[in-house]
Amino acid sequence: MKYDVVVVGTRVAGAATALLLARQGVRVLAVDRARAGSDTLSTHQIQLPGGARLRRWGLLDQVAATGCLPASSVRFDSGYAVLSGAYPEVDGVGAVYSPRRTLLDVLLQEAAAEAGATLRDGFVVAGLRTGRDGRVTGIRGAAKGGVAEDIEADLVIGADGKHSTVAQAVGAATYLDRGATAAACYAYFEGLPVAGGEVYVRPDRMVGLWPTNDGLTIVFLSVPAARFAAMRTDLDTAFRESVGGVADLGPRLAAATQAERLRATPDLPNRFRTPHGPGWALVGDAGVVMDPCTGLGIGHALHDAELFSEAVLTGDFSHAHQVRDAYRRPVFDMTTRLAAHSPDRTGAVLFPAIARDPRLVTEFLGVLTGITPPDRFFRPGRLRRIVGWRGLGRLALARGHARAQAGAPAFSR
Repeated sequence: MKYDVVVVGTRVAGAATALLLARQGVRVLAVDRARAGSDTLSTHQIQLPGGARLRRWGLLDQVAATGCLPASSVRFDSGYAVLSGAYPEVDGVGAVYSPRRTLLDVLLQEAAAEAGATLRDGFVVAGLRTGRDGRVTGIRGAAKGGVAEDIEADLVIGADGKHSTVAQAVGAATYLDRGATAAACYAYFEGLPVAGGEVYVRPDRMVGLWPTNDGLTIVFLSVPAARFAAMRTDLDTAFRESVGGVADLGPRLAAATQAERLRATPDLPNRFRTPHGPGWALVGDAGVVMDPCTGLGIGHALHDAELFSEAVLTGDFSHAHQVRDAYRRPVFDMTTRLAAHSPDRTGAVLFPAIARDPRLVTEFLGVLTGITPPDRFFRPGRLRRIVGWRGLGRLALARGHARAQAGAPAFSR
C-alpha cells in the first residue's frame, strides 16, 4: 500500500504529527524501532504552550488522568535572588505537567491510531527510497527479525531524534551548531514533596525538581561536560553530592528514597538543521535539538507537529521553517548560554531587580515556560526600566567580565 505520509519515529513529535495528519484524513503510517511503552531519556516537562496544544487536541485531561500532578507555580533560585510565583495562563492552561514518557508517548500513539493512523513498532528503517530525480519516495526497512520491505509514500517525515536516520539519509544541512557543552542526569524519588516546580541555577550546575507520576519527584541535574567526565567514576554519589550542595536540597534528598536507577547522558548537542526538501521533512529533535536544561523539548516537538502537519496540507514548508526558526532561535540562545555553565554575574544585578516586582516575576516565569520570547523580555529598553541606568552600567561590567573569563573580547559583538 502507498501512503500519503510515512512518519519515522512515534514518540512525541512523530505521534503528534501522525495524529494531526490522520485527523485531516491523510493516510499515515508511523513506524519506530522501539517497542510501544518503552522508556526514553527525557526532561518530562510539558511547558504551558505544549499543554495548551494538548488541551486544544483534547488530550490534556488524559495526561492529568495518568496521575501526574500539575505544577502551577515555580520557585526559581538564581543564587542571587529567589523568584517565586504562579505561572501565567495560556489558553486556559496554567500548569506544567511532567509525565513519565512510558505514559505520554503511549497516550499520543493511541490517539494517533484512534484518528486513523497506522502505527508499527519494532520496525527498523534501513534507508529511504528515492526517484530518479532524487526525490524521496518512501522508506526501506523491516520489522525486527522480519523480511525487508519497501514502503511508498508521497512524503517521509523524520521524527527520529537528534541522530535522525532520515536527516542523515537526505543530507539535511546543519546551519547552526554549538556542540555539546553540558551533561545531564536525573532520578526519581519518593518522599520528596514539592509544592510546584523548583529550579536552582548555580555557576557550575543547574538543578530542577518536578512532580511526576506515582507520587514521585523527578530530580534533574545539569553540569558542565568536563565536570561530568570526572563524576562518572561514581556517578550516583556525585549526583547526590551535586544536588545536595544546593540550598536545602541536601537534607531533603537524604530523607527521600530513590525509586529507580539514575539516568545520565553527555550526548546533548545544540543545532539547527534544514527541515525540509523534496519528499522529506524533519520535526522535533531531528530538526532542532538543544540542551534539556530549559525543559522545552516536548513543547517544541508539539509545536513542530502542528507547524509541519499544516505544511503537509498547504504545501508551504518554507513558511513552517521560518516560523520554527523565528520562535526557536531566541530560546536556543538562552538555552545554550545556560548550558555553557560559564561564570556570569549579570544575575547579581538582574534577578534582585526582577524579584522586587511581582509582575516582572510572572513575566519572567513566562520566559521560562516558553510563553514570552527571551529577546522580548531582555531587550535593552526593557532592561533599563528593570535595573535602571546604574544597573545597566553594572550589567555591562558583568558581561565584560564574563566574556573575559571565556576568552572573548570584552566588547565583541
